[in-house]
Amino acid sequence: MADFVKTNSRAPLGFFALEAAGLRWLTVDGGVRCARVLAHDERSLTLERLQSVAPTHGAAADFGARLAVTHNAGAPMFGSGPDGRDGSGYFGPLSEPLPMSLRGHAMWAEFYAEERLRPMAALAEGRLSAEARRLVDAVIDRCLAGAFDDDDGPARIHGDLWSGNVMWTSEGVVLIDPAAHGGHRETDLAMLALFGCPYLSEVLTGYESVRPLRRGWRDRIGLHQLYPLLAHVVLFGSGYGRQAEAAAASALAG
Repeated sequence: MADFVKTNSRAPLGFFALEAAGLRWLTVDGGVRCARVLAHDERSLTLERLQSVAPTHGAAADFGARLAVTHNAGAPMFGSGPDGRDGSGYFGPLSEPLPMSLRGHAMWAEFYAEERLRPMAALAEGRLSAEARRLVDAVIDRCLAGAFDDDDGPARIHGDLWSGNVMWTSEGVVLIDPAAHGGHRETDLAMLALFGCPYLSEVLTGYESVRPLRRGWRDRIGLHQLYPLLAHVVLFGSGYGRQAEAAAASALAG
């Protein structure tokens, strides 16, 4: 069977090397399987070709349990990239990757405010309503005040775990297209919920069979969805501005 080759002749320097490193870093014993990297250079990434099958209840529960194991593998700091890399990373589609900082922080909320929300809100400037921007800035202020911090250390997260990056195969779920870094475990789960994941309740049950989630995590879904929604404003226009505004309002109410 032919391999799968991703190409982008205008890819930023190191783009495919970082994606390859992310897939390898996320591959841990007992964790979610990731697409196997066969080769990469500055313009392409060659992966094993995957065959999709229909998702099932059992596969979803297994995926959740394995995702908890992946998260539990940890990271040096919040924001640090695969194998502790820092500097520049990328978020979003192959055709138009957005810059994503890999600068490490000791506390999650500070990292989220300074390396995720503030830069993406700046890129979205002019596409957000005045009220949406006010609410986003208020979330940033609350983050910097430590309102969303807890005692959970950096998790090893996929970073862009929407349903399109979850491949259901005969051997279970396989992850593709990571924006891997040290983050909060709730971020990946909120991403799964953002655009719908098959059997999400079974995924969550499987996850909590390995690692129970902190009380009130559902109230923080909007907080963790705010960054990808801002990215959608940047990539696809102001139509996503209302969703970003609602997520910010939810984060402040949570």
